[in-house]
Amino acid sequence: MGGSGSKSKGFWPFSGSGTGDDPAKDGNEQPLTRTRSFPGATPFVFTRRSSLYFDEDGDLAHEFYEETIVTKNGRKKAKLKRIQKNLTPQGIIKLDNPCIHVDFPVILWES
Repeated sequence: MGGSGSKSKGFWPFSGSGTGDDPAKDGNEQPLTRTRSFPGATPFVFTRRSSLYFDEDGDLAHEFYEETIVTKNGRKKAKLKRIQKNLTPQGIIKLDNPCIHVDFPVILWES
């Protein structure tokens, strides 16, 4: 779950600068994070990508299976075969209740 180890600039306004400069070396203090303002940036997530798929018949599900009959030693046995072709993703769906983005660096506390 780690990364490549190189720092990159984040999207969120509260993310670190990613430069790796040590403020103690320069003699002047700098804030730990560099704030950037994005006019449309919000900590809330209103949409997400769906994990459901449509098949050829228009049915909506996470997985699709087809029943096949296998004859082995003269005996017929039914098996389920997973269908992975001709499936169309549902796409982006709107959330009923907005969620807070996982990268939002604020601790929420209710008193």
